[in-house]
Amino acid sequence: MSAALIHVLFDVLAWAAAGAAAWWLVGIKRVAFPAAPAPSLAYAAAALLGAGVGAVALGSINLWLSEQPGIGRSIEGALAGGILAVELYKRHVGINARTGARFALPLAVGIAIGRIGCFFAGLDDFTYGIPTARAWGQDFGDGILRHPVQLYESATMAAAAVFYVGAAVRHDEFVIANGFYLVVGFYGLQRFIWEFLKPYGTLVGPFTLFHFLSAALVVYAVVMIATAPRRIAGDRALA
Repeated sequence: MSAALIHVLFDVLAWAAAGAAAWWLVGIKRVAFPAAPAPSLAYAAAALLGAGVGAVALGSINLWLSEQPGIGRSIEGALAGGILAVELYKRHVGINARTGARFALPLAVGIAIGRIGCFFAGLDDFTYGIPTARAWGQDFGDGILRHPVQLYESATMAAAAVFYVGAAVRHDEFVIANGFYLVVGFYGLQRFIWEFLKPYGTLVGPFTLFHFLSAALVVYAVVMIATAPRRIAGDRALA
């Protein structure tokens, strides 16, 4: 089976699992999220467009920096592009409320499953790790044992999903309100670490394009969480 077909199958599975997770959390566990405007068609279009552009642009730039041919795709690029597009859209139409809370669990679940697809896609996917002598090293078809960084990332994001579910079903208001930023920040932090185990071209010293993007996501998450109490208070004062 080709790498492209494997990715399509796991992308569909990731989307389906993310949707099921969101439904389970609200429909079965009755988790209540902070009030926010219902996502409109324009909101969804902005998110999808930003994610698509970010995925292809940053994935392809990384291939170029790594002296690899072709057009790439990047999960982290999609996340960053989607966030940027939504934030710009909200600013343009004057939406001050935070709208990401209900996407926390779907994001963690989607990445955890999507990365398994990257693992099975093999060498063509260019998401494998650097060579390793560890017992769990994987041969992706060229006789070289490499770090299965796709599975490292899948496991850490699955752990984030489990943590989030545990807090959400206990109705932890902080985690529920800031869940999206907690997941984004955790994703950026763990991705920053795994980047040291990837054969990507560097920009400055040992740091790749995705090191800088990961750091930007962590900063974004920290700023949004740190400013949440003040914004929530302001929203209530205007209500």
